[in-house]
Amino acid sequence: MTAALARFSFLPSRRAESLTHVEHVPPRPGSTAPWPDWAPPALRAALAARGVALPWTHQAVAAKSAWSGTHTVIATGTGSGKSLAYQLPALAALLTDVKATVLYLSPTKALAADQLRSLQALDLPGVRPATYDGDTSREERDWARQHARVILTNPDMLHHGILPNHASWARFLRGLRFVVVDECHTYRGVFGSHVAHVLRRLRRVTARYTPRGAAGPCFVLASATSGDPAGSGSRLVGVPMTAVTEDTSPRGGVTFALWEPPLLPATPDLSSPPFEAGSVLPPHTTLPAGTTLPAGTTLPAGTTLPAGTTLPDAGAPLSGAGEHPAAPRPLSAHLSDTSAHAVQAGPYPAGAFAVRDAEPVRRSALRETADLLTEAVLAGVRTLAFVRSRKGAEVVASTARRSLNSAVPGLGERVAAYRAGYLREERRALERDLMDGTLLGLASTNALELGVDLVGLDAVLISGYPGTLASLWQQAGRAGRAGRDALCVLVARDDPLDTYLVHHPEALFGKPVEATVLDPGNPHVLAPQLCCAAAELPLTQADLPLFGPTAEATLDALVAAGMLRRRPSGWYWTERHRPDVDLRGAGGGPVAVVEESTGRLLGTVDTGSAHHQVHTGAVHLHQGTAYVVDKLDLADSVALVHAEEPDWSTHPRDVTSLTVLSVRRTRTAGPVTLSLGEVEVTSQVVSYQRRRISSGEVIDTCQLDLPERILKTVAVWWTVTPEALDEAGIPAVDWPGALHAAEHASIGLLPLVATCDRWDIGGLSTALHADTALPTVFVYDGHPGGAGFAERAFDVATDWLGATRTVVAECRCEQGCPSCVQSPKCGNGNNPLNKHDAVQVLSLVLSSLHSSPHADESTDASDQHASSPDQHAGSPDEQPGRFDQGTNASDQAGLARVPQQAEGSLVS
Repeated sequence: MTAALARFSFLPSRRAESLTHVEHVPPRPGSTAPWPDWAPPALRAALAARGVALPWTHQAVAAKSAWSGTHTVIATGTGSGKSLAYQLPALAALLTDVKATVLYLSPTKALAADQLRSLQALDLPGVRPATYDGDTSREERDWARQHARVILTNPDMLHHGILPNHASWARFLRGLRFVVVDECHTYRGVFGSHVAHVLRRLRRVTARYTPRGAAGPCFVLASATSGDPAGSGSRLVGVPMTAVTEDTSPRGGVTFALWEPPLLPATPDLSSPPFEAGSVLPPHTTLPAGTTLPAGTTLPAGTTLPAGTTLPDAGAPLSGAGEHPAAPRPLSAHLSDTSAHAVQAGPYPAGAFAVRDAEPVRRSALRETADLLTEAVLAGVRTLAFVRSRKGAEVVASTARRSLNSAVPGLGERVAAYRAGYLREERRALERDLMDGTLLGLASTNALELGVDLVGLDAVLISGYPGTLASLWQQAGRAGRAGRDALCVLVARDDPLDTYLVHHPEALFGKPVEATVLDPGNPHVLAPQLCCAAAELPLTQADLPLFGPTAEATLDALVAAGMLRRRPSGWYWTERHRPDVDLRGAGGGPVAVVEESTGRLLGTVDTGSAHHQVHTGAVHLHQGTAYVVDKLDLADSVALVHAEEPDWSTHPRDVTSLTVLSVRRTRTAGPVTLSLGEVEVTSQVVSYQRRRISSGEVIDTCQLDLPERILKTVAVWWTVTPEALDEAGIPAVDWPGALHAAEHASIGLLPLVATCDRWDIGGLSTALHADTALPTVFVYDGHPGGAGFAERAFDVATDWLGATRTVVAECRCEQGCPSCVQSPKCGNGNNPLNKHDAVQVLSLVLSSLHSSPHADESTDASDQHASSPDQHAGSPDEQPGRFDQGTNASDQAGLARVPQQAEGSLVS
């Protein structure tokens, strides 16, 4: 254990081999600035009463910029006091102008609630803050619209509630002085592109109510440390931005540990009997049906012998058992007493049987995180564990509670889970309990990543790389606020990207944070947003520059489709009802999870994720309690469940096919061609497996009848000629496995170079694709129209594929494992995979690209348009050599989920 970790001795020293790297970020002193002259004395006094004697220099610089009317983005570290930078000018405006108003936008309800508490604590006269979100009652909404001067809301409510009803918000919009966009770095991908247009619509509608000659509202953006914050902010709002990036706040020291869970003990591969004579099987082994046991095989207590297991010889006894079978026969039994049982007799020739060790598998990151959380709570270390999924947060919390109650009865009650989908009262209670110390440990999704001032936390555990450096440092910054020293532990998943990062710390530390990726010109975003704008106010020629260079062509297409009508005065919405546009691409409102026997609402799941998470028969966790789904009714958006504690878990399976629609860019490098273009992906969740929790044994596969989803998106793909594969020594029979393994690994490593998550992208590989007529690997964006991830992959292909090859080649396994080429979401059950040949294929692609650094590139390759979709009917299993890795269910048929967005903002 290193000296830097001495304060956090709960990290188990017996597992020192799991600690791959320790980075120590030294403490930093702060520097202050005088209060600006324009800050009212009442405001200074209120802040001083809250412990703010003087602003930090960066707060004063940003506040001065905003007060002068300059659109400003402040991009400094977590806990640096960005809130004061926008509160100072906003509250000063409210105190000096009785008609002034302020709009505050946050991506999560938790953050808005935290800001409301902060404003109410200042107790300033006449400020009148109010939240306006999905949890706000009708009476509270009416009061906010008529009286509030600070509205704390989210982009969804601005889009659905305020802009379409702008006439009733005339008082508020007429006085709008500042628009605060908090945690603006989270607005990326398709969701960010939608929000960019919502903000442009806000600027347009506000201009209608602004007195002639008066300037519109000043936009103040707050962001985590990010690449090019001024450029990203400008793309988001559509106006030039001034960036404040020098962080002058004090910071305690941070000890950042990279932690790789240990390999589990090697166990015999029981999938390919027969077994070697004299083998000793591990405890609680479940043998495949039809297994023949040779003489001398030792069966420990707990071994399950299914029907079809054959004993080797007549009269062969089971040592320690009470029966002696008279002849070889199928046997159905479960040996559950405490003694081991050996099958006697024989003889069998040497070498006739073999037991192979399975590929090494690491302990799961969830279990490792739960154990570390348990150790931290036992040591009295207040700890927040970030987990990638809602179900994972529940698993970590429930596992830690059980372990703590076993060690100290009752201590498990001081650990809980926190995620979106909880009811408002549950979320607020958990936030209070965490902040006042009632809770010592909390397992949360990224719903608590943003902004909420969590004082008093000592440590953060991050279960799996969160997808971007910005999110990593945001989560790490939740602990050690107010100048306290802190610990952060990144627990690696058994995943190619996580494996790469914990063994290549230079990819995490001292590296610039990514720039935010969004594309307001995406036609799948622009067209519906123009419809919304036209429904609010008729669009005029003067409005078009606000929406970008393709706005007029898109309007012409909407007119041709009958959705808009062109008049001399502009473009008009033709329907009585408003356009139904979901900013988050979730395909409608959330699916309610309801306990059928009581009618109690347990929570919600977004529509797209419902296919995977709450399909009929699925196991659903809520606050540590397991429920089994009796029925998923998509028409009524409800999943009916009953409480049950099954000894099995559920794992959905899907099938995917892909058609190339057009090619934007190609790069030819000898036998390798790299391409970027539009594709159509058809996906369907067709079944789910039930697996025994204790052993992972597949119990059965149950069929599902869920609708197909069709996604038109952007993909990057590369092809290799058969001749090159032959020269590389890869037999044709191994091409599918090699390409499949390369596809999995390349998907796993794309988040290293793009601001995406593995679950935001999908892929497909085939030894012969109908549209390319060559062996091909596709990686596509899981969002309608694309989200910029494929473009980024095309631009940095050598860096991306180089890191991919490094991970696969350096992995210590022989046949392939989750750390390199196996995928948790493979639609084909990770079969076939050929790790060795995947390295050869990736080496071939890289050598070709490196040897042709100025390879021929063409754009708009119209001669490469797709073949008929009829060539792609059926599932990958029906098309030999085609293997796919689908995106999350919500990524299909225009139902794209938000990339690495924080959970918590629900549409009303």
